Amino acid sequence: MKNEICIGMAGAGRATELHINALKRFTGIPLRFKTIVACRKEQLEAAQKRFGFEKISHNFDELLNDPEIDVIDICTPPYTHVEMIEKAMLAGKHVICEKPLAGYFGVAGDEEPIGITVSKRVMYLQLLESIKRLKQVINQSGKKFMYAENYVYAPAVVKAAEIISKKKSRILYAKGEESLKGSSSPVAGEWGKTGGGTFIRTGAHPLSALLWLKQQEALAHGIEIKVKSVIADMGRITPNLSEYEHRHIAADPIDVEDCGTVILNFTDDSRAVIIATDTLLGGSKNYIELYCNDAAINCNLTMSDLMSTYFLDEDNLENVYISEMLPSKTGWNKPFLEDEIIRGYTDEMRDFMEAILFDREPKSGFDLAYDTIRIIYAAYMSAEMGCKVELDSI
Repeated sequence: MKNEICIGMAGAGRATELHINALKRFTGIPLRFKTIVACRKEQLEAAQKRFGFEKISHNFDELLNDPEIDVIDICTPPYTHVEMIEKAMLAGKHVICEKPLAGYFGVAGDEEPIGITVSKRVMYLQLLESIKRLKQVINQSGKKFMYAENYVYAPAVVKAAEIISKKKSRILYAKGEESLKGSSSPVAGEWGKTGGGTFIRTGAHPLSALLWLKQQEALAHGIEIKVKSVIADMGRITPNLSEYEHRHIAADPIDVEDCGTVILNFTDDSRAVIIATDTLLGGSKNYIELYCNDAAINCNLTMSDLMSTYFLDEDNLENVYISEMLPSKTGWNKPFLEDEIIRGYTDEMRDFMEAILFDREPKSGFDLAYDTIRIIYAAYMSAEMGCKVELDSI
């Protein structure tokens, strides 16, 4: 058994920052940060200085061809994920992949913009073919695939799972949301780069958490619970705003949604509602609510009540992190404290490193990634068709 894990990183954006900060909080296993790969030189140099990587490169193949690298952490835009996962697995590397697992990003002959012109049913069917092939590659590689869904490692969600399992509670109705004022990514409004809008970008988190919690309920009762059908509504509201009305919102959707609501119907006839919007001011809102037969459980990841601040000005606060997507620090705010811990990143990375070192499966793996992306695209199809989509009928 190795006593050190050598890490190669693809990407140098916000997800990379969260992953590396979480890894540096976890010191149980010696880690070596070998090479980081990204497109922009200035971004790479800043990341190397900040995170302590030994090398920088613009070539993903350097990670594949380096025999010292044990695991590749993929924190690049979604349209790169499937190709990078396949290459890394075939090269004998373990893989961590940021959400979403995959998506539809266009093929030759598609009319632009694809989010408007290409049928969501076509997208759904091609997505399924893509991830079925990916599953074969992963299974044949003998390496670990780790899906970076931090919500299932968030302390509040983990505690909710413990309660559900020990009380054998039945989740009758659930609600989850992740909303903010848009994305800092310059390509967030393009389907061809992101595979969707706010629902795939942020709604994926509460969706995965609720799928995982229903799995814990099923395990406690020795039964199987799956999503039977979805019905969804998606839209673009921010393009209707004047320039003045739009001034506080970062969302700029070209052919993706900036608001989405999805209702899941499970095989046990329970329901769950997932909300995701790019129209929330004041930071980011992340929660899970469970309405059970014998309990009510609310998980507030952000904004939490651990601390409140009130500022009349922002003097000397330039380098003080208050919360994600917060345009102003004045007035009352609820700062994010121990963000990597509260939102699950630290335990996520601990689980992944231990899965590699001790040759066991991670808590968040391919099955959760597969179910999440399949349901997201079924929801897109439902919204376009204006009707319920039965998953087993497709």
